[in-house]
Amino acid sequence: MGFDVDVIPSEIDERPAPGEFPRDHVIRLARAKTFDVGAQYPDRWVIGADTIVYAEGTILGKPKSREEASEMLGLLSGREHEVLSGFSVCHLKKEREDQDAVQTSVKVKSLTGEEIEWYIGTGEPFDKAGAYAIQGIGSFMIESIHGSYTNVVGLPMCELIQMMERLGAITIAEFGLRIAE
Repeated sequence: MGFDVDVIPSEIDERPAPGEFPRDHVIRLARAKTFDVGAQYPDRWVIGADTIVYAEGTILGKPKSREEASEMLGLLSGREHEVLSGFSVCHLKKEREDQDAVQTSVKVKSLTGEEIEWYIGTGEPFDKAGAYAIQGIGSFMIESIHGSYTNVVGLPMCELIQMMERLGAITIAEFGLRIAE
């Protein structure tokens, strides 16, 4: 989008709370990340986000092993699942904040064991929720999506820009998007 941003990781605990619904989970984490980093930079606009893959009643995080990646991809194979991204924007000094979530349905083609093993061998699944990257090599397995593509990548840009405009964080000027003071 042409913004000059600093990426500052948050140190919050990302485990789901007992009985927490997936949508509530991603919104809570996005808000917590925003306020964690915002406390260090109270006079700046801060964006926080969290994305999960939700399939068969289970939140799928980032696989920690080949076996876990294989299990996740096997679970997704031939099925539709949900990708939820929570996002939050705040400026603590201005006392402005909002958060929301976007949900996208994704259908993965039926994968063969060879395809799963080959894909795991690329290394791509290991830092991705649900063990795949729609914007990368993993695109070969995506049969269809219903909803926001950028949400599946990890940050629903349309909804984020709308929120930032509504909060006064950015303006659309004659020459493009501008970050507000």
